[in-house]
Amino acid sequence: MPRNVLGTTLQPCSMDPITGFSRSGSCETGPEDIGSHTVCAMMTEEFLVFSKAKGNDLSTPRPEYGFDGLEPGDRWCLCASRWHEAAEEGFAPPVILEATHERALEIISLADLKYHALR
Repeated sequence: MPRNVLGTTLQPCSMDPITGFSRSGSCETGPEDIGSHTVCAMMTEEFLVFSKAKGNDLSTPRPEYGFDGLEPGDRWCLCASRWHEAAEEGFAPPVILEATHERALEIISLADLKYHALR
């Protein structure tokens, strides 16, 4: 059973839009997930602009990939390294701790995640 950063059972992140490396709605991960899509975060306009500027446009629909584009308020499994980069630059979106996979702790401290936890 996958665990979250709090040591309890990993909760779903989002089914609408459906997220996760394997599009299961959960930030589950495995050896094929090179980017470690383990941080469940609620999108903000500031983060979406930041991510686009870094070359990962999450807001533009890409129908050829079945991707409708994200909007502020959507929950999405982010790569731990991208979330960490955004945090260092002041653009980290709020985190849903119960839905963030424990593997995120390989890159991000629990203290940082808790500081940015959705309240």
